[in-house]
Amino acid sequence: MFDWDGDTKKLLSLLWIFLTVNYIYCDVFSLHHGPTLEQFLTGEAGGMKITEEFLFYFALIMEIPMIMILLSRYLVFLPNKYLNIIAAVITGSIQSWTLYMGGTLHYTFFSIIEISVAIFIIYIAVTWKRETST
Repeated sequence: MFDWDGDTKKLLSLLWIFLTVNYIYCDVFSLHHGPTLEQFLTGEAGGMKITEEFLFYFALIMEIPMIMILLSRYLVFLPNKYLNIIAAVITGSIQSWTLYMGGTLHYTFFSIIEISVAIFIIYIAVTWKRETST
């Protein structure tokens, strides 16, 4: 189905990069949407208060896909496989929950891509067989 060199670690790392870039661009686009920006400036968006603590927890959540770029590339097989599954379940679930809350057209578009990539990462990790070089 896909033509890559068979290096699952490289593929997973690339998917985490793709996912992270989508998260970033969705947030950048949101800052260009006037009503959303106005909500951010008031300190409350989508019914959530944007406090320092909220931003800290958001940073922790966003660190998951960023650290997976490295971990999926360099961890050995078994922890790599399971961490990819766990991280993709967490990030995909959170994104699904925020999509359920509603949003703009661009947010919906990016969310569908982000959820699909998380599902694809789970699929790759679940079906990943131990490679002789790992």
